[in-house]
Amino acid sequence: MAGRLRRDPHLVGKILAELRRLGANVEAFPTQGPNSAGEVARNRIAAGTEAILVAGGDGTVNEVLNGMVGSGVPLGVLGGGTANVFLHEVGLSPRPERNAARFLSLTPVPVTLGVLRLCASGAPPRFFLEMAGVGLDARVVQNVSSPFKARFGKLAYYVSGFGTAFSRLPQFLVRSGGVEMRCGFALASRVKNYGGDLEIATGADLLDTEFEVVLFEGEYALRYLPYFAGVVTGALRHVPGVTILRSGRLDLVPLESQDEVYAQVDGELAGSLPAVLEAFPGGLEILVPEEFLRKPRSQQPNRAAPFQSTR
Repeated sequence: MAGRLRRDPHLVGKILAELRRLGANVEAFPTQGPNSAGEVARNRIAAGTEAILVAGGDGTVNEVLNGMVGSGVPLGVLGGGTANVFLHEVGLSPRPERNAARFLSLTPVPVTLGVLRLCASGAPPRFFLEMAGVGLDARVVQNVSSPFKARFGKLAYYVSGFGTAFSRLPQFLVRSGGVEMRCGFALASRVKNYGGDLEIATGADLLDTEFEVVLFEGEYALRYLPYFAGVVTGALRHVPGVTILRSGRLDLVPLESQDEVYAQVDGELAGSLPAVLEAFPGGLEILVPEEFLRKPRSQQPNRAAPFQSTR
């Protein structure tokens, strides 16, 4: 149902043709609806597949990786969705067929995933590659109209966000190390890019072993207008009410029992607090361009050692 795939019924055929032109023995498996892609991935791994490529949006990628954690089978992202955050992050094309044509030049690299553990629902752990958001942005995701998103793409998120502009945000407590903070929005990110157009966690990197965590104070959505301006201008870390830190674990607790505080992972609604967010090192190999691995990186104390490909 991803936008680019839906608009071009021949796109999957073009992707398969590119992969076969490279000599890949490839087979396509359509998902059967929401929450089915992980099972497809598990079945193919059990059948001995050497790599899994996903043509779809960030939500489909998230489902697939949840069926691949710990398998040792690399994941490649071809794209086709609304935001394609991963493609922005590593420098791949928004056009899936172009990424398919680069398949043999991509390098597998082990990455730290995030994992969301919901404490009250009994739901299984939810792994994620890109980010988890709690509070404001999860409410936006919850309120997005699926038919409107299917027709207008990213505009649906802006419309949903505008709809929350005059609302009160349920408050929750974030604990991480020695930090304890009351928030209306918290972002734990493995990537700089947010929604395809913005950068919030500007110090995040897929090769890090921790999250970059951005915490926002504020009970009413209008308070977030200066924060948005800080994101647009690149000056967010200087805006009062914003705390930025690095962490491998967050404990998240709602402050009022009558308020339900939602969490999203990789742009998909995942459940409500209380919850724990943790880093999960080495849970997955992903296929990335060599130029992404060669990018200059700051020397953070918890950054993974540079990856040396053996394949």
